[in-house]
Amino acid sequence: VMGNDTPGALVLSVAVREWEVTPEELNDLFAQDSHAPSILSADEAYRLGAAQPWRDAPEHVQADLPEWTLPSLAASFHGNVVQEGQALASRPPLDLRVNTIRGDRDRVLKALGRFGAVPTAIAPHGLRIAAGARDSRTPNVQVEESYLKGWFEVQDQGSQIVAALAGATAHEQVLDLCAGAGGKTLAMAAAMGNTGQVFAYDSDRHRLAPIYDRLKRNGVRNVQVRAPNDGALADLVGKMDRVVIDAPCTGSGTWRRRPDAKWKLTPEQVAARVAEQQAILEEGARYVAPGGTLVYITCSLLDEENGAQAVRFLSLHADFEAVPLDAAIAAHLPQAAGHIHHQVQGGLLTPLLTQTDGFYIVIARRH
Repeated sequence: VMGNDTPGALVLSVAVREWEVTPEELNDLFAQDSHAPSILSADEAYRLGAAQPWRDAPEHVQADLPEWTLPSLAASFHGNVVQEGQALASRPPLDLRVNTIRGDRDRVLKALGRFGAVPTAIAPHGLRIAAGARDSRTPNVQVEESYLKGWFEVQDQGSQIVAALAGATAHEQVLDLCAGAGGKTLAMAAAMGNTGQVFAYDSDRHRLAPIYDRLKRNGVRNVQVRAPNDGALADLVGKMDRVVIDAPCTGSGTWRRRPDAKWKLTPEQVAARVAEQQAILEEGARYVAPGGTLVYITCSLLDEENGAQAVRFLSLHADFEAVPLDAAIAAHLPQAAGHIHHQVQGGLLTPLLTQTDGFYIVIARRH
């Protein structure tokens, strides 16, 4: 767009195209300050005023995506790479999940009213604080009294949606095999009404460490944390009603929040994640009881980590059958209909279609 990639050119382009400052306003600002840049050159002014000069650029440039990722993303986005990529480059809002064990949405809305929080469009217990303009920052809601009392958690609406579609219900025995800090563990525990049992496990002690304080603050009583020791899950083999795998992934669905990450990702890193996911799927299947359910989730948009993984797993496990996405939506979150991309197996949430971070989910039932 600017004809070069110097820091000055990039900043000028952001000021005009993202912050909606006019070239004339920039010149007025620069003329008033001896430490400011020089006034715009004729070429800079022309480029800043031109209407969509990138229209004829290659698809990956228009989409603001690494070129090597396009074949995979085209498969995920049903070919609509440019619009999906541009949405993935937009600024994300701040989403919260009301903890129904401690409070309700109206109560939290009132407590956070000064931040402009509104109910989320799909997640039934979600709130959204819109992204600010220009260089404004989202509020630090984790210092609020209502947060410290456990009334809500910070959780993207997409994460809330896939946690709801996972379908955990009262009195079930659930294994959260990659629990991490416990975001989806907490959501499922609340959905289960503090009944049944959620076994929260992660192979990395550091990722798991924050879950203890979060469980206490949220008033959760139906979660048992299993630390990564030898035989930690041996007694659960073949006994779980539901096994949820929030798999380690490239995190490409969160590129709105970490735009630098998409330029650091390599094909070798994708291949390593894919191998790790395959091993975790094999491990998770062991714990599913006959008639039970295996739920595979990623925060990735790459087909290798999503649909391709589901197809591979199901082809190797004749005792598992995919639950149609429409059936899961109708059973657990009807308001999500029309907001999720149907894949060969499972479904994909995207910033463009779902207005969330990117997530993939597939649900398989054991015969």
